[in-house]
Amino acid sequence: MNAPSSARLSGLVVAAYGRQYRVRLADGEELLCLPRGKKNEVACGDLVHVRATENGRGVIEQTKARRNLLCRSNTLREKRIAANVDQIVLVVAAEPAFSLTLLNRCLIAAKAEGIAPIIALNKSDLVRKLPLARQRLALLADMGYPLLEISATRDVAALRPHLEGKTSVLVGQSGMGKSTLINALIPGADVATREISTALASGKHTTTHARLYFLNSQSRLIDSPGLQEFGLGHLDFNDLERAFPEFAPYLGNCRFRDCRHREEPGCALKAAAATGKIAEKRLRLFQTLTLENHL
Repeated sequence: MNAPSSARLSGLVVAAYGRQYRVRLADGEELLCLPRGKKNEVACGDLVHVRATENGRGVIEQTKARRNLLCRSNTLREKRIAANVDQIVLVVAAEPAFSLTLLNRCLIAAKAEGIAPIIALNKSDLVRKLPLARQRLALLADMGYPLLEISATRDVAALRPHLEGKTSVLVGQSGMGKSTLINALIPGADVATREISTALASGKHTTTHARLYFLNSQSRLIDSPGLQEFGLGHLDFNDLERAFPEFAPYLGNCRFRDCRHREEPGCALKAAAATGKIAEKRLRLFQTLTLENHL
C-alpha cells in the first residue's frame, strides 16, 4: 500500500461477503474492508470512502450517494443486491422450471428503482423445453419487456451488445445458469458451477456473494447469489402502483381517492382488468403484494 495508512481514499465496492467488502481503489489495488460501526448499509457497486489500515485491509468510512439500490426485504431484514446499476438482467432457463412469481417480483423491484430490465432466456439449445418457457414468458414479452434467447454453453452473442457501456446486475434463481453465463462472458472468471439437483428440481447455490466484473473500461457486470424468494417489504403502496407500468393510464381514475384496488366500487384498475386492458393475473399479483406488505 503506497498511501499512508491515515489517508482517506475513494473506491468502488467490487465484492460483498456479508460484513466484509472488497474495494477497488483508483490505482487498481483492492482492499478487504469492514464497515465502520455496527450499522452495515454497503452494497456491491457502491462508491465509498475508505481508510487503509494494514496488510491490504481497510475501513469503509462513508458510502457516497447512490443513483439506485436493488434490494429485497421481508419483515425482518433487507438484503442489498447491487447499487448504482443501469440495468438488471433477469436470467431464466428452459430447464429447470423458473418461478414466474420471483421473476415478476424482481421486475417490480427494478422498476421501483428506475433500473431497466432485460429477461434472458438461457439454455435455448434445449429445443424441446423452449416452447413452454416462451409460452410462460409471453405476457411479459407482449407488455414490452425485452426478451433475449441465449445459450450460456454455446452462444451469448445476443446479450453482449446490451451490456456495452452499462453497469448490469445478473439476477435469477439458482440453477438458471448464471455462473456459466459469467464464465462465457468473462473467460477466466472461474465462477464455480455445480450440477442441478434433480431431487429438488432446482439448482444448488453456487454464488455466495455479489461480485463485480469489468467487461471493459466502460462496462461492468455484477453477479449476485442465486435466489429462491424475493420479498418487497420495502415498497409502499404508491411504489407498488407505479411499479406496474401497465397501470399508469388508470391511476388516479378510481371513484375513491384512497382506492386499494380490491373490493371498492368504481375501481379503474378492476374495470381495466375486466375488459382485458390489463391482465387479471397482474392485478391479482398487485393485490397479493399490498396485502403481504399490510398496505
